[in-house]
Amino acid sequence: MLKQLLFKTDRKCLYKFIYNMGVKGIMSFNRYQKRLKRGEFFPAFHFISVTDDCNLNCQGCWVMGKKKNSRMSAGQLDQIITETKAQGSYFFGILGGEPLLYKPLFDIFQKHQDCYFQLFTNGTLLSEEVAEKLRKCANVTPLISFEGDEQVADVRRGGNDIFHRTQEAIQHATNAGLVTGVAMSVCKSNLKLALSEKFIRSLIDKGVLYLWYYVYRPVGENATIELSLSKEEIQQLRLHMVEARTKYNIAIIDAYWDGDGNGLCPAASGLSHHINASGDIEPCPVIQFAKDHVDDKPLAEIYQSSEFLKELKVEIPGKTSGCIIMEDPQWLANFVEKHEANDTSGRENELERLRRMTPVSSHGSGKPIPEKKWIYKFAKNRAFFGLGAYG
Repeated sequence: MLKQLLFKTDRKCLYKFIYNMGVKGIMSFNRYQKRLKRGEFFPAFHFISVTDDCNLNCQGCWVMGKKKNSRMSAGQLDQIITETKAQGSYFFGILGGEPLLYKPLFDIFQKHQDCYFQLFTNGTLLSEEVAEKLRKCANVTPLISFEGDEQVADVRRGGNDIFHRTQEAIQHATNAGLVTGVAMSVCKSNLKLALSEKFIRSLIDKGVLYLWYYVYRPVGENATIELSLSKEEIQQLRLHMVEARTKYNIAIIDAYWDGDGNGLCPAASGLSHHINASGDIEPCPVIQFAKDHVDDKPLAEIYQSSEFLKELKVEIPGKTSGCIIMEDPQWLANFVEKHEANDTSGRENELERLRRMTPVSSHGSGKPIPEKKWIYKFAKNRAFFGLGAYG
């Protein structure tokens, strides 16, 4: 993996990854911890959905079914990044919909060369030309969603020939010398693939540098709750990741456990929050309720004064170390109703959906399995490593 990173990555991309993501990332996490000690709060990083537009229709997607799609203005996005940088944070997850449909995207990447961006993409639009544009920006790592084999991928993603189109996207990205990642939202239909040695080795052979595992969360118009993993399957996935980190020459990243194997929620810990394409500040992408908007006042003031976000961070850890929307959707419905939070799903029925939803297991359900490899434990304790928001 180190050889791939050092000798096959574009020089400028490598520099931006080491300095913007690595050095500045650790520094920004340290600033976040110091703010907490002073009783101040501002997230270590933001996930930003720049558009609701997408060319696919995935199971469990929080964006599908909106009455009207939103697109964040370039001015709003620039404002969010600028205000976040003022707090010493330089890492941003860029989501959609499909963010490659967002026209100002590359201008933003070029303007904020002191930042590092993780681009969550389904890969179907990641052509050779797009990969070259990303190489020239140099401060972006594409995280390409890989949801299954030839049979599973089309069903999971709601499209045609997705498996082969994803393979091509990975090849375009690695050929361009990008720091390339692959994400899998693990559910019942792709669990076997997720755990297979053949799958991981195929990514290594293509030059993929990191594999990011997520636990499928049944949300949105097409929640498909029957795809949710059982408690035993989540435990199996966790054990696989801990073991895989000792065996394969690829970084294995997860979104849900600390270095000691305890469950965590980035939103409840305050490490990250999500800003949707309308500018609403949500706890995370799948909790589609908000009391605050980026145009209300400066972000620093919002995070200091928001009772909705503040109380959520206090109450959720008392309920679970896992995902509250999966384990106790009824409690969440009562919480957002108590705060009179706005439904930001765009479907105008998210509260009703939560009240009807059957609870399922999440990553907080199993027994802790500590990391075996010191580098992962160090990274999880000292940097915002392994935290994510992909459905």
